[in-house]
Amino acid sequence: MVPFSPRTELLEEPVSRIACGVVAGPLYLVAGYAQAFTREGFDLSRHPFSMLSLGSLGWIQIANFVVSGALFLVAATGMARHTRWGARLIGLMGAGMILGGVFVADPAMGFPAGAPDGPPAALSWHGALHTAAFGLAMIGWIGACFVFARRLGGWLAVMSGLTGVLLMVPMAFLGDPGGTVLLYVVATIGWVWTSVVSLKLSRPAFSS
Repeated sequence: MVPFSPRTELLEEPVSRIACGVVAGPLYLVAGYAQAFTREGFDLSRHPFSMLSLGSLGWIQIANFVVSGALFLVAATGMARHTRWGARLIGLMGAGMILGGVFVADPAMGFPAGAPDGPPAALSWHGALHTAAFGLAMIGWIGACFVFARRLGGWLAVMSGLTGVLLMVPMAFLGDPGGTVLLYVVATIGWVWTSVVSLKLSRPAFSS
């Protein structure tokens, strides 16, 4: 029988929570892209993932937002033993994702069927809250990149800093032709970064 070790138990418990951050990004991407390629009328060159929350199948993307965001919140509680600010910012990102699922975007750009061809004439209350939630999530995400760039060493520090810079770029092109595609490319890189950093922090060697 392996003797009980309080230290081992204390190490394993936050490690298991951080592991939620490893799967959250891939889960969000797989569920999002699977819908993007199968939902009628959805166009990756025009429509962000947020718009998948609309229509009769919108509950799938709403669940994707909420579950992925909750996983990041759980991961943040484990990351706190490494860096409080990094954990808080990852938690802010997770909270923003949950709110982005609860408060759906407005129909626009021809999606879903029957929506206006352009942007909505005016934001609804839930559309405005969805936009605010997106902003909170991006602030947390970008901020976490720079915090971990200082906390981690070597290539992971470089990757963290570059990811933070890249995540800021699409903000200047939202609403412009090609801006949505740029957002997908950069966000995909960002989700990969969250998984890589979470995997690094979840390794017992790093936690000891």
